[in-house]
Amino acid sequence: MIIRLGHSPDADDAFMFWALAEGLVDTPLQFEHVLRDIQTLNEWAREGKLEFTAMSVHNLAYVADRYCVLNQGGSFGDGYGPMLVAREPIPLAQLPNYTIAVPGYLTSAYLALRLCLPDVQTVEMPFDAIMPAVQRGEVPVGLLIHEGQLTHREAGLHLLLDLGVWWGEQTGGLPLPLGINAVRRDLPESVQREIARAFRESIRLGLENRAQAMRYAMQFGRGIDSDTADRFVGMYVNALTLDMGARGRRAIEEFLRRGAESGVTPPAVVQFLD
Repeated sequence: MIIRLGHSPDADDAFMFWALAEGLVDTPLQFEHVLRDIQTLNEWAREGKLEFTAMSVHNLAYVADRYCVLNQGGSFGDGYGPMLVAREPIPLAQLPNYTIAVPGYLTSAYLALRLCLPDVQTVEMPFDAIMPAVQRGEVPVGLLIHEGQLTHREAGLHLLLDLGVWWGEQTGGLPLPLGINAVRRDLPESVQREIARAFRESIRLGLENRAQAMRYAMQFGRGIDSDTADRFVGMYVNALTLDMGARGRRAIEEFLRRGAESGVTPPAVVQFLD
């Protein structure tokens, strides 16, 4: 059976899927890797286009009736997360007076921003265009995801707010849920469970063979050096990625509950694959 597997062309996703891509996981399923940016994958999930896909936790609010969340492959900011940056320091109380470039209105970074600062003005940009746009002064403030969280200081930008830190303070230490992997509910349960098993094995093999998995992941590092790529992968591929457990589930449910209460997202009942 062919399973179309959607994930972003980023080092952390590539690391997780290394063993599957290299045929190192024994499985009767055949995986067709479909690499797209997370905004595209979010939009496709609204259509149910792929059997197995990465998506933003924010987007789950719109597709929870179509997709079931795997315990494996979650990306959580555990005490860190998407960052607001600018060329000059700006007090948080003044941020509603500035336009903030965001990496997609279905991203979890955007939902976290709206929960933290409900009245901000935003403009949507490709995630990798935001930091250069802030550097050039084309937008005053940018919301950074991916490796920009590690490289913004070298680019001469000031950190205004780390949304992962803010979320932890608001929730008693829960990690900020950013990305998940999900399977379509209309697949047979046996297929869903085999996808989950094979994916968990792929993550486990990556963590146990870090040097090999990192060499593969570096193809998707967008020019960052190996040390930065390794730090970035370590931030988002870890024990919570191998199994989010009760803490990860609680973080997802709380994130979407607050999104619905704030009116940013519709109410959603999330189904997890046990």
